[in-house]
Amino acid sequence: MARIALVPVFGWALAMAADDAVGWRLAATGLFVLAALTDRLDGYLARSRGQITPLGIVLDPIADKLLIGTALVLLSAQDRIAWWVTVVILAREIGITLWRFALLRSEIIPASRGGKLKTVVQAVAIGLWLLPLSHLPVWVSVVAEITVWLAVVVTVVTAVDYLARGMRARSAHRETAPA
Repeated sequence: MARIALVPVFGWALAMAADDAVGWRLAATGLFVLAALTDRLDGYLARSRGQITPLGIVLDPIADKLLIGTALVLLSAQDRIAWWVTVVILAREIGITLWRFALLRSEIIPASRGGKLKTVVQAVAIGLWLLPLSHLPVWVSVVAEITVWLAVVVTVVTAVDYLARGMRARSAHRETAPA
């Protein structure tokens, strides 16, 4: 819930960071990193205490998508990340979320290792693009560009994986369901 509550605050700071305003960019980056770290903390606490719940399995990726989606839309609106990148990533995020909801009646598809890697790569890419890049060495911009491409690739590959896992789960459910 903390991550969801941080999203509008982060979005406001990023919106104020137009024209590469260093202070606002650093504030937005800090808020983004804080929100991303709450994801790690939440997961650790849930696993260590044995409190993994179906609600948590559903809300966790929604919180991720709100944070990532807000960042991507605002970064694209500021001409920092290409709109096609935002569209590809958000289409995958919305599509897979809807797919997971459609499967809820028969199967909960938890985040895979690939899905977790995707979230980390997306967060690193966004974190780099949030920085005041014009005030940093050129290599930081190069790393940001490479990382966003890697994020797109991992995003698409994991979408295919989730679809395959969902199809297998749905098929297994149909085979075991009483006639």
